Amino acid sequence: MKVRKAVIPVAGLGTRFLPASKAIPKEMLTIVDRPTIQYIVEEVVASGIEQIILITSEGKSAIENHFDYDFHLDTVLSQKKKTKLHEEMRHLANLIDIVSVRQKKPLGLGHAIWTARNVVGNEPFAVLLGDDLVLSEQPCCKQMLGLFDEVQESVIAVQHVPLDETYQYGIVEGQQIRDRVIKVDRMVEKPAPGTTKSDMAIIGRYILQPDIFELLEKTTPGHGGEIQLTDALLALSNKRGMYAFEFEGTRFDAGDKLGYLKAIVAFALRHPDICDDFSDYLKKVSTKL
Repeated sequence: MKVRKAVIPVAGLGTRFLPASKAIPKEMLTIVDRPTIQYIVEEVVASGIEQIILITSEGKSAIENHFDYDFHLDTVLSQKKKTKLHEEMRHLANLIDIVSVRQKKPLGLGHAIWTARNVVGNEPFAVLLGDDLVLSEQPCCKQMLGLFDEVQESVIAVQHVPLDETYQYGIVEGQQIRDRVIKVDRMVEKPAPGTTKSDMAIIGRYILQPDIFELLEKTTPGHGGEIQLTDALLALSNKRGMYAFEFEGTRFDAGDKLGYLKAIVAFALRHPDICDDFSDYLKKVSTKL
C-alpha cells in the first residue's frame, strides 16, 4: 500500500530555546532563509507524499500561517514586481495539502501521534519530527519509503551513536538483514549505561502501520504522565515485523542549540546564493581563533 500521509508533531513548548521560543514556535526559527519546519515539509513533498497532518497546540498558528496564502503579501510583491519572491511565496502556499489537529493536553509524542488517527485512517503513514533535519542527496523519508515498499512493514530511521551516549536515545537491537537494514528484535528507551551493546539510535523519522494507533491507546503513561512512542513501537514490533533503516545523510538535532547552529552552517554551505562567500568567511574566522 502506498504511503500518502505524513504526521508532523509540532505541539511541544520548545523549552530548550527559551526565551526565543516564548512567542515564536521553535519550528519557525530559521535555518538561513527559511524556518526549520519548511525543510521538513519540503522533504515530505520531495518524497511523493500527498498530505501533511500537523499536530499543533496553542500558540502554533504561525506555522499554519506560514504555509497559507497571504493575499496582502501576494498583492504587494506583485505590485512591486518582486517576481522571484512572488513566485516563491505562491509556491510555498501550494506545496502540499496541510491539515491541523490540536493536541489538547501535553501527554507526549505517542499521544500526539494518536491524535492523528481519525485523519490518517486505516493506512500506513509517515512521521517526521520537527526537531530533526537530515541533509542528504535523496530525502531521508524517500529512502525509507523505498524499504517500506519492499517489506510492507513499519520502518524506523536509525544512526550510529557513541556507546557512552546511548542513554540519550531510543536504541534498537536486532538482526542485520543486509547493509543498512536491521530486523528489529528489541527497543529500549534511554537505556542505562552498560545495559545494551547496540549503538543504533532511533531518530525522528518513521513509516508506521496503522496498528500503532490501537497500541498507543493501550500504552500506559510513563515518566511525567507522557505516552512514550517507543513503548508502542516495541509492542508493534512484537505484533508484526518492523525494520530499522540506517539512512544515508547527516542528521542535525535542530531542537538543541549546538545542533541548531551546526545545521545553519551545513545548510548555508549548500545555499546557492551565499555558499561561496560564507565558506570564505568561515575560513577567515577560523584562522583568527
